[in-house]
Amino acid sequence: MLEPKPPTPTPGDTYKGWLFKWTNYIKGYQRRWFVLSNGLLSYYRTQAEMGHTCRGTINLATANIVVEDSCNFVISNGGAQTYHLKASSEVERQRWITALELAKAKAIHMQAESDDSGDDYPVLPTSSSRKGGGCRSLEIQSTLRTLDSKVEDISTCSDLIAKHGSALQRSLSELEEIRSEGDMVEKIRQVTERATLFRITSNAMINECKEFLTLAQAQSKRWQKALHAERDQRIRLEETLEQLAKQHNHLERAFRGATVISPSLSSPAINNEGPGSSEKADASDEDDENEFFDAMEDPAEFITVPADPKYHRRSGSNASGISSSELGVDDQSLDEQSLTSNSESLLEVEPVRQRRTRIPDKPNYSLNLWSIMKDCIGKELSKIPMPVNFNEPISMLQRLSEDLEYYELLDKAAKCQSSLEQLCYMAAFTVSSYSTTIHRTGKPFNPLLGETFELDRLRECGYRSLCEQVSHHPPAAAHHAISEKGWTLRQEITVASKFRGNYLSIMPLGSIQCIFEKSKTHYSWKKVTTTVHNIIVGKLWIDQSGEIDVLNHRTGERCRLKFAPYSYFSRDGARKVTGVVTDKDGKVHYVLSGTWDEKMEFSRVMQSSKGENNTEGKQRTVYQTLKAKEIWRKNPLPEGAENMYYFSSLALTLNEPEEGVAPTDSRQRPDQRLMEEGRWDDANAEKQRLEDKQRSTRREREREAARIVSSPEEGDAGTEASEVSDETPYGSLSPYPMEGMGGPYGTPFRSTHQDNYQAQWFKKIDDPISGEPMHVYKGGYWETKDHGSWDMCLDIF
Repeated sequence: MLEPKPPTPTPGDTYKGWLFKWTNYIKGYQRRWFVLSNGLLSYYRTQAEMGHTCRGTINLATANIVVEDSCNFVISNGGAQTYHLKASSEVERQRWITALELAKAKAIHMQAESDDSGDDYPVLPTSSSRKGGGCRSLEIQSTLRTLDSKVEDISTCSDLIAKHGSALQRSLSELEEIRSEGDMVEKIRQVTERATLFRITSNAMINECKEFLTLAQAQSKRWQKALHAERDQRIRLEETLEQLAKQHNHLERAFRGATVISPSLSSPAINNEGPGSSEKADASDEDDENEFFDAMEDPAEFITVPADPKYHRRSGSNASGISSSELGVDDQSLDEQSLTSNSESLLEVEPVRQRRTRIPDKPNYSLNLWSIMKDCIGKELSKIPMPVNFNEPISMLQRLSEDLEYYELLDKAAKCQSSLEQLCYMAAFTVSSYSTTIHRTGKPFNPLLGETFELDRLRECGYRSLCEQVSHHPPAAAHHAISEKGWTLRQEITVASKFRGNYLSIMPLGSIQCIFEKSKTHYSWKKVTTTVHNIIVGKLWIDQSGEIDVLNHRTGERCRLKFAPYSYFSRDGARKVTGVVTDKDGKVHYVLSGTWDEKMEFSRVMQSSKGENNTEGKQRTVYQTLKAKEIWRKNPLPEGAENMYYFSSLALTLNEPEEGVAPTDSRQRPDQRLMEEGRWDDANAEKQRLEDKQRSTRREREREAARIVSSPEEGDAGTEASEVSDETPYGSLSPYPMEGMGGPYGTPFRSTHQDNYQAQWFKKIDDPISGEPMHVYKGGYWETKDHGSWDMCLDIF
């Protein structure tokens, strides 16, 4: 079988891929990511750099492209920029050469058209692939301007000739009329002067005409040559297009007859062939039109390809075992809901109040985190004092409530008829809760024991939320939210942490559960690990890594999401998330892909097959999918967010004062309020006062517990053991869980006797799903708020 010729993208497409670029004699050729777009060839070290760091760019309109051998070629603009490049095969080299030639021709044409529309002088476009087209255009413009200047000079000389000729003619007429000899001498002198001026002007006219004629004749020859070159180039392009059409037809026939389906990079969950690809897979991979990877990339666990068009048309059952009725319900419902904007539900209910859109700008206080933590590596983290300089002016309870920013996903999930479709929305909701962390390197305030936070959006968004700090050792917070749309969300979160010098890992403990009242469906999942990098030096940045398993306890269906940790050597973009939705038998129905800081997409799986083994010996699965649809996208940050701790629109409203809230609400916390107002020194002093007050309250409570059990010695020991910081961070969104974590690296510290504290609004039960103890809302808060009586609340502030 003949080897299929490589396809070529259309000139207007963006073309990207890996090439080897010569760097120096020490390092030789190094692999770089090249992007060809809009007549510019740019390169980066990795794909992840495309958003922020370009290593070099060359304009193809003025560049020469020279092929050296089967795999090597050179691109130069005749100046300081010269790229010596090498492809991994002759086929790849030919693909790049064809794409570069087409892009160059289009760039020259676009530049000529731009010059035409921007100048008063016509420009003859040229498109030679061997000479600098851009330089020729500039040369033609300069020549035309020179010719125009010569024409203006000739016109000026003509005016002067006419003027001096008329004067000379008048002088001669006057000379004929003179009778006296004295007047004759004077007139002869005037005639002589004017005749001299006429001669000088005439000579200048003659010289200008000669120069114009010489210049026009010289340029005429060059323009004739350029015109012939254009004709030849047009003939070559027509021949190239004819050849490409034949190649395209040949590839279509080869693709239809191929037994191995090539991966397509247009699918949302893109995972390309790796080192374990077979020769057939490599050959069929030539069908990729816009983007490709060489054989040095790491393999993926699965890949996705577009489904056969028959799945879009068939109305009966098909080979994959999916019924048409199932297709109709799922896809139609997803089409209607996934394309709806996040603000759709806001149109149904008119907001009852105008929320604030700004807070005071963050003061510019400098403080070295390493100066505080350098002596704490490997020590008990609970004894690390943390000033408010590293905080943001909201509490951890408010940070937990931010999980509801994209509550519309739960509203849509409640309307779903298909449990598999509902699971897609649940997966998107779990990912969306991390979108606020990308720039949020500040540490939330750690709640005091008994502190609460309510988020009442019943009239605006249809839900109510309540958080309470229910435990101090180990630190834990309980969260309960209920919606008029028929869903309930609850969670109890505590964390373990590890500090290893330049990075800090936060590992959330506890589960999150969501219950849909109508279908009696119960979902549960856990959070992934959050890592804060560059604690010692550099700019702080946050990454999420690990796996989330969203389980439907009623049907046994699940969605397994993988948060890929950032790697400098990875070809994938940063913050990548992929996942699959499976039924109780493990059959995949949906594939999800995206990033946790931007958006998520999903594709319906129509058929699956086993692919080749990767380098680790694991067999990959190939999924045929329908066109991807966007299921979630992050809301843009408000204007000036960089000066307001990178708060989202929801976060800006969380600490806004409200009437009628409980006296234990986070909005009432004085140190947090002082920090928001920019009075950081006063906030640090108030923070210390609150910690001392909490220690004193806890000691009184422990003494009371000791008296009840009649064991004073044990009470004294417990009092001494509890002399640690009362800061109690938790949750996957807390970048610095340093304080109040108990034993070393976050192992819970246990007092020598039982504390008699009971949560005010939550009660502790054994979770029937996981069998683990957890706090659930016992009711009464909103009724108490309606009555306005908070006598039972503790004085914690």
